Amino acid sequence: VQLQASGGGLVQPGGSLRLSCAVSGIAFSAYFMRWHRQAPGKQRELVATITAGGARIYLDSVKGRFTISRDNAKNTIYLQMNSLKPEDTAVYYCNAHHLVRGYDYWGQGTQVTVSS
Repeated sequence: VQLQASGGGLVQPGGSLRLSCAVSGIAFSAYFMRWHRQAPGKQRELVATITAGGARIYLDSVKGRFTISRDNAKNTIYLQMNSLKPEDTAVYYCNAHHLVRGYDYWGQGTQVTVSS
């Protein structure tokens, strides 16, 4: 199983980034897909979830700014991040979770830095 996250980088406050996570080795369409992040000195937090059925759930602080999506044909999820703030700076991780079987897989993380 592989989850390959990409798209991170340095962006100014108010800017945008689009993260991608390419997944292989699992029945992708059956999995909940999630983006988590971990800032220096802080605990990892769940940022966004997209269910197998396409429902979306967001951390309150990113609602209206971030959009999670999935392309089951490409086995890929995305996180469109707009109006970025310095407090969004973190390593972002993608995660695949099978709700019934409890399988859980993680990607390697991609760094997002929001700074002027």
